[in-house]
Amino acid sequence: MAAPQPINVEDLDIHYGDFLAVQGVDVQIRPRSVTALIGPSGCGKSTFLRTLNRMHEVIPGAYATGRVEINGEDIYDPKVDPVNVRRRVGMVFQKANPFPTMSIRDNVLAGVKLNNRRISRAAADELMERALRGANLWNEVKDRLDKPGMGLSGGQQQRLCIARTIAVEPEVVLMDEPCSALDPISTLAIEDLIHELKQEYTIVIVTHNMQQASRVSDRTGFFNIAGTGKPGHLIEIDDTDTIFTNPSNTQTEDYISGRFG
Repeated sequence: MAAPQPINVEDLDIHYGDFLAVQGVDVQIRPRSVTALIGPSGCGKSTFLRTLNRMHEVIPGAYATGRVEINGEDIYDPKVDPVNVRRRVGMVFQKANPFPTMSIRDNVLAGVKLNNRRISRAAADELMERALRGANLWNEVKDRLDKPGMGLSGGQQQRLCIARTIAVEPEVVLMDEPCSALDPISTLAIEDLIHELKQEYTIVIVTHNMQQASRVSDRTGFFNIAGTGKPGHLIEIDDTDTIFTNPSNTQTEDYISGRFG
């Protein structure tokens, strides 16, 4: 299996119709590591995150220009199928979203079935167990796999969604504030899981919690916006320790020290 390559983003502009939401992002995201994105509300962090698997295009009128290269392929090449991009680049959302009518088992396998993969019952059970173990959830649910996923606690539901994401064996996992609705114990469980997942996946996480960014990430990028109606910009990205102790840009320092945001 070839070694994973960085995600290369070049001259990326993100639009919602006539509105330029994010401008001029150039960044390289290291493979098999955790990159956190921080910054004030409305600065484009989540918008940028959704361009990494073309989810922003689901919004009418939204589009991006520039280049996003994942494992050597520009995902915005006209020949590239966005559905295939979303299989390779999984997404975990802010609010846990198990499918309400499905069992725990069927929730985990939903993405696999949506991708029209024909799979035997034995192979499906093996894949489901592997994904649940990967999400640190197997021991908690192994005796109730046919019960509804919605019957789990909030933190367990979020880990179920992570299991569903990794079951399709993506290369990259995007997380949009995955702990914002969780209690501290569940948050710790997700953070511990992120540390384990980076052994196999490239992870990009948006968080409003700077302490969380400092705990879970290897590198941190700071987004900011000059004012209402202006586009967001990636101000700087560096090793997390450097961003939090010796940032190169005064905007970053002002945000981290609490002067705004």
